Amino acid sequence: MRENPSFALTERDEIARLVREHPWATMVSRTADGLVASHYPFLLEETTGPESDELVLVTHVGRPDERLHELGEHEIVVIVQGPHGYISSGWYGDAPSVPTWNHISAHLYGTPEILSADENLAVLERLVEHFEREQPSPRLMRGTLADSEYADRISAGTVGFRLRVTRVVAKAKLSQNKPSEVVETVLAELEGDGPYAQPALAAEMRRVHPDLGREDRA
Repeated sequence: MRENPSFALTERDEIARLVREHPWATMVSRTADGLVASHYPFLLEETTGPESDELVLVTHVGRPDERLHELGEHEIVVIVQGPHGYISSGWYGDAPSVPTWNHISAHLYGTPEILSADENLAVLERLVEHFEREQPSPRLMRGTLADSEYADRISAGTVGFRLRVTRVVAKAKLSQNKPSEVVETVLAELEGDGPYAQPALAAEMRRVHPDLGREDRA
């Protein structure tokens, strides 16, 4: 990812928020057989004490992905992507310009630590609870005896791992380098009903442009 100091995302809490709100991520490994990519949900492992500033992720993979990725043998990168959208050059007024793409993304690097069978089960249970709790009637992994026994059986087909993030390249490209009148136009378009409307991206832009008022749109 091209790094630009104007768009660098360096705040640990903001990167953690990105992971919490967009847990479906892409993991990429450079293996002896070449590049390997997979897609899995990642959760933050909240820490306390002297390590509380660390970014630590947990997840699981389905076998044989642990062998395809050579998990634990080398560094991997986890790519987390937040809201993104096309920004038309027509939104920039009469000045010469080209279209671009606004986005918020993070590349998180580290070497996986393979979890024990019991730790893997705990992560699986946490993943289910994390997403099921939004349901009106959550179906938890240990919700019934049958579900619990089934989960215990199929967990053998998964491998859990912890990723202590040792390097971060993150970017929030949200029109920080544009004058306020241009930002207001971009926001109006993203919050409108045009073909490139993207309200989630507009909400991220408003976080970095808090002084801009919301346009009164009839």
